[in-house]
Amino acid sequence: MKLLLAPMEGLLDHTLRDILTRVGGVDRCVSEFIRVSGTLLPDRAFLRVVPELNQGGRTRAGIPVRAQLLGSDPNCLAENAARLAALGPHGIDLNFGCPAKIVNRHGGGATLLDDPELIAAIVSAVRRAVPRTMPVSAKMRLGNLDGSRAVECAQAIAGAGADELVVHARTKADGYRPPAYWERVAEVRAAVSIPVAANGEIWTVADALRCRELSGCDTLMLGRGMVVDPGLGLAIVAATRQAPLSDAAARGMPWESLLPLVTEFWSLVLARRDIADRHRAGRLKQWLNLLRRCHPRAEAIYGAIRTVNDPAQIGAYLAESVRIAA
Repeated sequence: MKLLLAPMEGLLDHTLRDILTRVGGVDRCVSEFIRVSGTLLPDRAFLRVVPELNQGGRTRAGIPVRAQLLGSDPNCLAENAARLAALGPHGIDLNFGCPAKIVNRHGGGATLLDDPELIAAIVSAVRRAVPRTMPVSAKMRLGNLDGSRAVECAQAIAGAGADELVVHARTKADGYRPPAYWERVAEVRAAVSIPVAANGEIWTVADALRCRELSGCDTLMLGRGMVVDPGLGLAIVAATRQAPLSDAAARGMPWESLLPLVTEFWSLVLARRDIADRHRAGRLKQWLNLLRRCHPRAEAIYGAIRTVNDPAQIGAYLAESVRIAA
């Protein structure tokens, strides 16, 4: 089984990608979207979202990153894809699934699923604009307001020349409410000749195995499940290989192993020039808040720093937590 790390705007950016891919289990990442709207972006716009382009298009752990574009103008997307391709990503992904209202109001993301012809035009234009050796993939939901055109949209994507498709097993109207309709991904997979990956509501090894069974997909994309349990990828790999589970895989990832990575994440956040000082602590709290779902001991740190914004105080508390856990 192959595992992909999902893009998650405002959460799973290049800093968290760096940390999560150090844990292991991930075969490829997709970046959060780069919005394309009427202009040819400068290189710095791509590098801001995908700084891994400065290191061969890979995270520091060596995991390849595919850069994602979002927009609705085929020609503009094609021009930007050509410029992006020159920077050396491990493929270009097209976003047809974002449910955010601000994106949808401008005709991008999941709203495009109401217009399979436009989707095909976008994929075709991007495919022609980049080298044949560079993979072009797409991510879609089952639909916008309903899933009646899921197969039609997938066929439009495949027929226009995409090399791979990821399907989030819910519509935009479903949002992130469970369940995910993995069996609908099987319908999509049966209707196209390109590889299809399943995404949505994979929180545990059992979820991953059930998703594979119902969707028929040997490639899964992990999002929030990997954020709340960074050891999930390792656990899925071990389970599918029928190998003995390590402690990290069997119990998620032990807190003692994860805590130093949380501390490293904080150091990387502090080093970033594109995050305002007043927002730095919020990035750490955001992840700790999610980690509480799988790691009860994250609760104590989250509670201790919830109202603290001073970097020195937060750093001192994390250092003491690491010392105690050692």
